[in-house]
Amino acid sequence: MDYSNKYKPERKEVARFMRRLYKQGLTTTSGGNISLKINDDIILITPSATDKGRMKWEEVGIISPAGNNFTPSLKLSIETGMHLAIYRRKKCRAIIHAHPVFATTFTALKEKIDTTLTAEASVILGEPLFVPYEIMGSGELAEKVAEYIEKSDILLLENHGVLAVGETLLQAFDKIEVLENAARMSVIARIMGKKKPLSKWRVEELKQMFR
Repeated sequence: MDYSNKYKPERKEVARFMRRLYKQGLTTTSGGNISLKINDDIILITPSATDKGRMKWEEVGIISPAGNNFTPSLKLSIETGMHLAIYRRKKCRAIIHAHPVFATTFTALKEKIDTTLTAEASVILGEPLFVPYEIMGSGELAEKVAEYIEKSDILLLENHGVLAVGETLLQAFDKIEVLENAARMSVIARIMGKKKPLSKWRVEELKQMFR
């Protein structure tokens, strides 16, 4: 079967979110990857060696959960294995992996991003988990990320970047964007030396309200 023109609306959406990710400064031209699970048989994923800021829908790959590439003319992301491992362990439909500067700096410093500086960050992010370093694109990284993703929707990959999952691309994107804002605020608060996070009871109140 020729898959080259299949799933056009969904592939357009994946490409649009990748361009948006780049436009917002949340990843680089060559960095980051996005996937979308269409059903139990089909997953869409962004390719390697492509200008992320100008990505077209025809450049979005189509694969099976087992990793069969139905668009062999496209070079799939090196993190394809990581995306597939996540879908095997986590009930979600969208995955975004990116390299936002502030949040990624925290992964290199092994410092915690304060998600209690705003109610929005507390509700959307909760407690992101730190994932110990494994070389990018490796099976070891895929296995480790799949293990940690069962405990949190947002991961900080040591000396690498960040990752978020959601039921939609918008939901996953929102988590990445709010995480980067929380990282920026964490830095600003430290510089100003006047940090006033939400109290534990206020965080718990938010959890109860948005459970």
